[in-house]
Amino acid sequence: MGTIKQVQVTFDCAEPIRVARFWSGVLGYEVVLPKGFDTWEDYERTRPPKSRGSWAACVDPSGAGPRLYFQRVPEGKVVKNRVHLDVRAGTGLVGAERLAALEAECARVVALGAVRVRLLTAEGGEESCIVMQDVEGNEFCLD
Repeated sequence: MGTIKQVQVTFDCAEPIRVARFWSGVLGYEVVLPKGFDTWEDYERTRPPKSRGSWAACVDPSGAGPRLYFQRVPEGKVVKNRVHLDVRAGTGLVGAERLAALEAECARVVALGAVRVRLLTAEGGEESCIVMQDVEGNEFCLD
């Protein structure tokens, strides 16, 4: 039996702080500030120019969800993600009630910078979801 207690999800991206702030807004997470600093800007001023903006992280304040870590990579996104997050906005809901909850959440995350891609409607509406993209084009689903 393994002893793993937590999971961290890591995103490759161009602008880690921007992406961390987006996901914090979507999930109700808090951006992690480096120890000893009151703002990211204060921290970044202490770093060599090439290292500035190279990482960021956010955490679930309740401790229930995984830590999200964002690291700068030189290459851009080329193809569909191999892993994506499902944001559970319609859990336990079916039919029109589920679709209404998904649409409401879609409007909220679009206001944060997400892009709606398409609605995937399941028979009976029980497993319908909305495919979205975050601020750097990474896919995720509202389900």
